[in-house]
Amino acid sequence: MKASYFEEFGELDNIQAGTLERPEPGEGEVLVRIKAAGVNPVDAAVARGMLNEVIPAEFPAIPGWDMAGVVEECGYAARRFEEGDEVYAYARRPTVQQGTFAEYICIPESYLAKRPQQISMEASGGIPLVGLTAYQSLFQFGNLKKGDTLLILGGSGGVGTMAIQLAKTVGAKVIGVASDNNQDYMVELGADETIDYSAGDVGEAVKEVAPDEVDFIFHCSRGNSLEQSIGTLKSGGQLISITNSDPEIPEDINFQYVFVEPNAKQLKHIQQLADEGKVQVPVSKTYDLDEVETALQEIESLYTRGKTVITP
Repeated sequence: MKASYFEEFGELDNIQAGTLERPEPGEGEVLVRIKAAGVNPVDAAVARGMLNEVIPAEFPAIPGWDMAGVVEECGYAARRFEEGDEVYAYARRPTVQQGTFAEYICIPESYLAKRPQQISMEASGGIPLVGLTAYQSLFQFGNLKKGDTLLILGGSGGVGTMAIQLAKTVGAKVIGVASDNNQDYMVELGADETIDYSAGDVGEAVKEVAPDEVDFIFHCSRGNSLEQSIGTLKSGGQLISITNSDPEIPEDINFQYVFVEPNAKQLKHIQQLADEGKVQVPVSKTYDLDEVETALQEIESLYTRGKTVITP
């Protein structure tokens, strides 16, 4: 099969496209023909070896954790899906080796869910990592509920845009923080208020639109927006971060650092929301397997809008 892979950690130009042996499904696994694989900043970090202490790699290693595709073969005792089923998954395993920037992947059927049918295959392939990250942050580790005011730091990124939409499904008020050219974009996705982080102190801007303080801060950005805005969080409020595991924060708030885990049940719920038109995934660019290096360089800049997707 054709795949993009690397044989040592280092610069992104270590990634090459070539032919590797097609995997065979083991017990409880299915072979999926990958049609779309979302690109995420963590994929570049993996290729650089930045996660090797917690998620080691076996070379040659294929990066990529997002995917949507078609079931081609079921291994022994794998009965949840049939050949031809269209599925999607967050395909992170304990080691980096069989990733999704390839034509095929073997994956435990427990990771898989039927993909949304009211959006494209490419959009489906861009959901799992960002969708599950936002879902688990807001609803599993956090307790976002109707009437809460949610402040999203990094509201125009992949996770932030999913968080805006998921928060609106439960009736929360959403304040999105991003650059000036992404203000309208966040409104289109459902944000009630937007803030340009480059226009001044984020905390002061939050106080103007939420004078009674916010119930929940979802931190999915870099920079100093959290430092500026932490004073707008109510005593006893919730702070979830996916970018800082040990921020300097007051003792009277509930903090959790989240690193997303595979969860097929949650993917099924997201699939239902997408098919009901409550979640959309704008795909900005698609690349083939020969262009993975370019796609990772672009996503590493953190200035992309919408999803970048590999189409093997």
